Amino acid sequence: MNDWPTLATLQLEHSPGWLTIWLNRPEVRNALSAQMVDELMDTLNRAANDATLRGITVRGRGGVFCAGGDIKDFKATMQAQDLAAVRASSLRAGDLFERIHTMPQLVLMLVEGPAMAGGMGMVCAGDVVAISDGASFALTEVTLGIPPAQIAPYVVNRVGLRTARRLMLTAARFGAEEALQMGLADHRAADAAGLEAIEAELRRAVMRCAPGANAVTKNILLATQRLQGEQLRALAADGFAQCMLGEEGREGVAAFLEKRKPAWNT
Repeated sequence: MNDWPTLATLQLEHSPGWLTIWLNRPEVRNALSAQMVDELMDTLNRAANDATLRGITVRGRGGVFCAGGDIKDFKATMQAQDLAAVRASSLRAGDLFERIHTMPQLVLMLVEGPAMAGGMGMVCAGDVVAISDGASFALTEVTLGIPPAQIAPYVVNRVGLRTARRLMLTAARFGAEEALQMGLADHRAADAAGLEAIEAELRRAVMRCAPGANAVTKNILLATQRLQGEQLRALAADGFAQCMLGEEGREGVAAFLEKRKPAWNT
């Protein structure tokens, strides 16, 4: 599936095993419009069903990650005075964050410049986060009279409830150093070139991992947030057994015993 489409709000770059999604509305700081949400959902759904993809990078054009929701969209929705439409729009955004969170591939967020409100929510939904020294963050929704609603569970999951309370209830702004200290970011680089070096190393690491096993591992990890006890053990046992007896498990064991790289290690 190499024939990725040309889109209005995104630029897609495909290389063997990897898809880079550029948020491409630099004139409005890559704000999340309804069209961008739809294009992201369509792209991610397609990527989730592409067994050739091992990882996905999300980043922003113009030295900005994402300024959050498109305020012009907000104003148009408010003028319509349609409670059902506002609720549906919120649910659609929630679906996007959950889609990012549950992708079977590793999702890498590369952050230059601001990642505000929903933009920070997207970052928190990813698996690995690398930021530049110029990155900045804030959950500014309450300053507009609205709650950071759909992103709340992903922010809490990423930085913990205590920190999420402080960030959400004060709209605090912070930079790269604090983001690293609180655990929002996993890696920090001086600039875009440094981010790309981190990305290259992570790609090499992912290519050593069996894609099916990674997908099952991610499913087990996420299940720890909703299951416990016997249910969690059963899900883990099922995943382990399926992988062990599947093509990847057989190839991995054979490669280890034969002292060679497994077929997926490209």
